[in-house]
Amino acid sequence: MKIIRIQNEDYPKKLKNIDNPPKQLYVLGNEKILDNFGLAIIGCRQYSEYGKKVAKDISFKLAKQGINIISGMARGIDGFAHMGCMVAGGKTVAVLGSGFNNIYPKENIELLKEIIRTGGTIITEYSPDTKPIATNFPLRNRIISGLSDGVIVVEARKKSGTLITVDYALEQGKEIFAVPRKHK
Repeated sequence: MKIIRIQNEDYPKKLKNIDNPPKQLYVLGNEKILDNFGLAIIGCRQYSEYGKKVAKDISFKLAKQGINIISGMARGIDGFAHMGCMVAGGKTVAVLGSGFNNIYPKENIELLKEIIRTGGTIITEYSPDTKPIATNFPLRNRIISGLSDGVIVVEARKKSGTLITVDYALEQGKEIFAVPRKHK
């Protein structure tokens, strides 16, 4: 684990330009990719098979073009976005809402290991023992949008953390793209 403070030369330039930038980041993996061009792919935890396929396909195709994929390593669309990117041989950045000693959700510990193994990065502003409490995740979302050059939303619900990320992205002047739910 590496700690990068805001005054350090290797602190991500994109994050220095957001409101309330994290004072420091805890980093596992390849921190050199944090300033590369990247798109966030975010969405709901209760996904459809269509949403799963779209998240994987979009991230795969973008990664094949050399675009980093940024997401929150959450259950559902976030995890599929990370997976699609790695299958394409791309680099992905996962932003956690907890410390490294409390990975959430637990079922994504293997995903975390794979992200690091494939040259990606895991970051958090939370110290290693920080638990995944609900108030951490909305704050985490400003980092997801802050690192991105645009945000792709796949199947968001009306009241969700996804829309918090969209609000941050709009405040930060980012482009927003949406993939609606497939109607039956």
